[in-house]
Amino acid sequence: MTRKARIQHPVAIFPEVMKAMQSMHATAASADLPAKTLELCHLRASQINGCSVCADMHGKGAKKIGETDERLFTVAAWRDTPYFTDAERAALELTEHMTRMADKDDPVPDRVWDEAARHFNERQLAALVVQISAINVWNRFNVSIRQVVGAMW
Repeated sequence: MTRKARIQHPVAIFPEVMKAMQSMHATAASADLPAKTLELCHLRASQINGCSVCADMHGKGAKKIGETDERLFTVAAWRDTPYFTDAERAALELTEHMTRMADKDDPVPDRVWDEAARHFNERQLAALVVQISAINVWNRFNVSIRQVVGAMW
């Protein structure tokens, strides 16, 4: 099946948006969060949102920084596998709650936030919130326009 994006990518049409997204990422990256944790969070949000472009990109990115097949293959089932640290579990749960906000009275319950706060300091938590928010924006861009995996804008 040959697919084509509906329109040129929004960041190609509005280069300032790309600069803003890159600036968000670079700023949040300064919080010293483990790179593997971030890739897992990006991958998990992308799986939930059905963003093939980001799922492909962050799976490959995780492999490049030494992530194992076991963890990549089971990240969608992280609760039921022994492969993730408590800190990674807290970050993945925060990711899932921030990604699935619709129709919930309390999208990010205190229980979820407090568990993340046990593992990450305030600066790192802020960075996680920025990173999770940013991947959700990328997912929404790509899914909305049906961006094709491997096709550059």
